[in-house]
Amino acid sequence: MNPKKIEGSVALVTGANRGIGRALTQALLARGAKKVYAAARDPKALADLREKRLVALRLDVSDAGQIRDAAEAAADVEIVFNNAGVAFGTGIADAAMVEHGRREMEVNYFGPLQLLQRLAPTLARNGGGAVVTVGSAAGLTALPFMPTYSASKAALHSLTQALRLILGPQGTAVFGVYPGPVDTDMSRSLDFAKASADDVAHAILDGVEAGQEDIFPDPFAVDFGRQYLASPKASEQQMAAMASGAGA
Repeated sequence: MNPKKIEGSVALVTGANRGIGRALTQALLARGAKKVYAAARDPKALADLREKRLVALRLDVSDAGQIRDAAEAAADVEIVFNNAGVAFGTGIADAAMVEHGRREMEVNYFGPLQLLQRLAPTLARNGGGAVVTVGSAAGLTALPFMPTYSASKAALHSLTQALRLILGPQGTAVFGVYPGPVDTDMSRSLDFAKASADDVAHAILDGVEAGQEDIFPDPFAVDFGRQYLASPKASEQQMAAMASGAGA
């Protein structure tokens, strides 16, 4: 895959108000991006990022109208970071499991799908560019205590693979990102060693600039990715053991 240079580029980051999205926004600016569209459900959450190259957009990725408006506003975008996500730690016996699962699919899968449906022609007009989908190691091997979240990230992984075939002919590079536990609000309740969002963001950009198709951006993810590529069944057993340890 062709490397993509961050310096001088125009990027859009969804879920830019916190966690990996906020760290990505700051890392893009630090590396010399020409413009960063920082998209969040409440743009006021970005008010402290005082930078003339930053353009705050209102975007709930489950709202088709806001997706349309954001895509029209970002007519010069070259790199799209699909980062917005939601996670519920819902067990199989939880009465809200199906409701939570639908919400996770709406945000984690259908959101990126709808956004790219709008932005793929824009990327083509702007020279091809790149799409970066921030998935999860749980999308490759499910976490048993987060089954519906894992399923939504598995759907995103499948979409990422399909997009390489669909968008490749127009010159758009597609990167998949598969982090392990990261120190964000979303993972606060998980009792695991966690990578910092800043470190993960810079590792993602390193991967994009290196043309690394599948990016494992933290120490856990690197070890997991090595095992997954060697034996998906072994990685499933690793996740099961890790989950058992967390519940002990």
